Amino acid sequence: MALFDYTGFDQKGKNTKGTIEAGGKRAALEKLRRQDIYVSNITEQRRRRSESKLAQFMHTGSVRLNTAELATSTRLLATLLEAGVPLDESLVYLAEQSEKGAHRRLFEQIRASVLQGISLHKAMEEQGKTFPQMYRHMVQVGESSGSLDKVLMRLADFLEEQARLKSKTLAALAYPALMALVGTGVLLFLVTFVVPKVTRMLTDMGQTLPGPTRFLIATSDFLSAYGWICLLLLGLGIAALLRYRTTAKGRLKLDGLILKVPLFGNIVRSIATARFSRTLGTLLQSGVPLLQALEISNSLLQNSCLHQSMARCSKAVREGASLAQQIREAALFPPLMAQMTAIGERSGNIDTMLLKVADNQEREIDITLGGLLSLLEPVMILVMGTVIGFIVLAVLLPIFQASQGLG
Repeated sequence: MALFDYTGFDQKGKNTKGTIEAGGKRAALEKLRRQDIYVSNITEQRRRRSESKLAQFMHTGSVRLNTAELATSTRLLATLLEAGVPLDESLVYLAEQSEKGAHRRLFEQIRASVLQGISLHKAMEEQGKTFPQMYRHMVQVGESSGSLDKVLMRLADFLEEQARLKSKTLAALAYPALMALVGTGVLLFLVTFVVPKVTRMLTDMGQTLPGPTRFLIATSDFLSAYGWICLLLLGLGIAALLRYRTTAKGRLKLDGLILKVPLFGNIVRSIATARFSRTLGTLLQSGVPLLQALEISNSLLQNSCLHQSMARCSKAVREGASLAQQIREAALFPPLMAQMTAIGERSGNIDTMLLKVADNQEREIDITLGGLLSLLEPVMILVMGTVIGFIVLAVLLPIFQASQGLG
């Protein structure tokens, strides 16, 4: 945004002057015209313009909105447009409601571009990777069809569902991960710091130690002497694995192995299917052509095996093949997806069928994660209890032997 000094006269013919903020000279003139002010001279404040350019340079493309924040902003913008509020005023309200300064500047920059006559999707494109490709394409379709508010509503629904699924998945994995981390830390502390002091006392007693105690002492001595080497080798192994995954061959190989892991592979496949189906269905529902929608949806698949398979499907569809048939032949997605897609192709409601596939897969994910979490908690407790019980037994056995000898 920039500041403009203007002179002119109002509707009654009286001379007037002042300063107005706008995205450009044309926008400032239009804004003054709506206020019934006829401008004779208008100049931009140079200092303000340079500051504006500097701010734009520093913030363009650097702002990041997470899925939940983008969903909230989209829902608010759609509601304002549906209520008949002009786009530029809606963007002003979005900027005012933003709690973060970076987000406020983001919407101010978009509004400035819109006031200069740039379309909304192009203004969003100027912001780098802030708005995903799928988001910009749907906004473009909404602008072209004159139904931007309805398209934004669909986008808000889509983003909220994605945020819900992501939050639920992370919440399901957070507790077991935290429990495993804390438990491993406690065990390492016991074995490397507490146990050596106790076992030193037992060794000094000069009696023959039982097998569990000897095993515990050997383990403790090994970790104390070579624990740092084990950690170093583990770190190097993880770094080598991550480096291997950055190569096309390595990523394809590892992603293929992930899909073959029992239970976990099915969860990864279900999450990818739900995301792909909902994205493709939402795009088709908003009027994006099938081939373009396939390309955008495929770009969101993070598993390279699924991505490569769907790329082959898209190529075959471009040549006239049936999408359902290609999905069935790929045999990487659940059979339900091919069946529902075939029904959608025959009935002409492929977008509705894909959204139903997404709903079904998300329900399966909820059930699977819930069952996995309910099973994982007692298993982890049992494992931790067994290990700690072994340590206690290994420490107490020689003490019992010594007390019997004294008796």
